Amino acid sequence: QVQLVESGGGLVQPGGSLRLSCTASESIFNFAAMAWYRQAPGKERELVATITRDGSTNSADSVKGRFTISGSIAKNTVYLHMNSLKPEDTAVYYCNARLGSQNYWGQGTQVTVSS
Repeated sequence: QVQLVESGGGLVQPGGSLRLSCTASESIFNFAAMAWYRQAPGKERELVATITRDGSTNSADSVKGRFTISGSIAKNTVYLHMNSLKPEDTAVYYCNARLGSQNYWGQGTQVTVSS
């Protein structure tokens, strides 16, 4: 059973930065793709950014130019680097990994952007 553990969330002021980490229980190279999603109160979960096994990345228009996804095979970890944070980025952020037909999720980490 794949386990994903997120960390790095917290309270930050508008314009600030955070780095989220997602550490997997096995090599991230095993996964076809990994991604970060977020869910704000009263809203549906939305895709934030993805990274594929070959290193290709993509991000939602709402975070393009501010958020960057990256991975470390040596550390079995995928990161979400978040800059120029806005109050509307406040949400629980979830790590996702796709392995064959299976989707795995972490427990989520809260990010709150507020002054």
